Amino acid sequence: MSNQPSVRVYAGEELARYGFGDGHPFGPDRFDAFWREFTRRGLNHRVQVAGPVRASRDAIERFHTANYVSRVKAMSQTGGGYLDQGDTPAFAGAYEAAAFVVGSVLDALEGIPGGECRRAFVPIAGLHHARRDSAAGFCVFNDCGIAIETLRARHGVRRVAYVDIDAHHGDGVFYAFEQDPDLIFADLHEDGRFLYPGTGLACETGKGPAAGTKLNIPLPPGADDRAFLRAWPRVEAFIAEAQPEFIILQCGADSIGGDPLTHLQYSPEAHAHAAASLAAIADAACGGRLLAVGGGGYNRDNLARAWTAVVEAMIPTGE
Repeated sequence: MSNQPSVRVYAGEELARYGFGDGHPFGPDRFDAFWREFTRRGLNHRVQVAGPVRASRDAIERFHTANYVSRVKAMSQTGGGYLDQGDTPAFAGAYEAAAFVVGSVLDALEGIPGGECRRAFVPIAGLHHARRDSAAGFCVFNDCGIAIETLRARHGVRRVAYVDIDAHHGDGVFYAFEQDPDLIFADLHEDGRFLYPGTGLACETGKGPAAGTKLNIPLPPGADDRAFLRAWPRVEAFIAEAQPEFIILQCGADSIGGDPLTHLQYSPEAHAHAAASLAAIADAACGGRLLAVGGGGYNRDNLARAWTAVVEAMIPTGE
């Protein structure tokens, strides 16, 4: 690893295929918008670029139920209807596209503990709304939840920190691990009284043996970088105190001002700050092991600038 960049970024048409047509906000052009800005900045010369990898069904079922995976597979063949109550259309090849999202995330998990890279970024990933038994909010398979289960099943990692700065609350991760004391969860999001999915109240801090291991910080519509920077030290202290063995950052760009679906007003500097902060915690606590996933973001310029800022912040000084 000493002779190559320590950050790996996943790119390729198989990742770009995860998206919904007919003017849907989560379109397949999101990857291209990121990649154009990424290469314009020359970041492709400062990181390892890896191709997408497809996950096995067994890997997907570490988090999802077999019945749900079968349903996605069947609806993917016909390409009609919805996988949830109206947000997540089935499209021809949806199963395969979602499997490449999951597989790329899981390949990063192999590379980071294996020493092939220190950190990684998967732009089309972070599908944090999907439940164990259903789709939700544009999310077919919850790659974040699958990653957490895989770290435990394959890599002997128990204590995982999941940090989410997407405008939408990461409910699919939160409720799946609400009673899990080894999943340290911190989420800054737009107040659910104004935005889907309507969850993530400050009083939701984990249940049973996990009480106190979850941190939800809802922010009002219009909250900007100043509000983010006032709240962020709570997240930073919460994660640092937990001493995780691995950190996952869901860095949805829909929290940046000008997104068509949300009302927060961050700039890409907020995303860069979060990534740099978590990289420093990872260096101190767990050998630098940090995985970032793109999440939401429906203004193409915003996601391109935010995600490239995240990657830049993850690259160690001197590389």
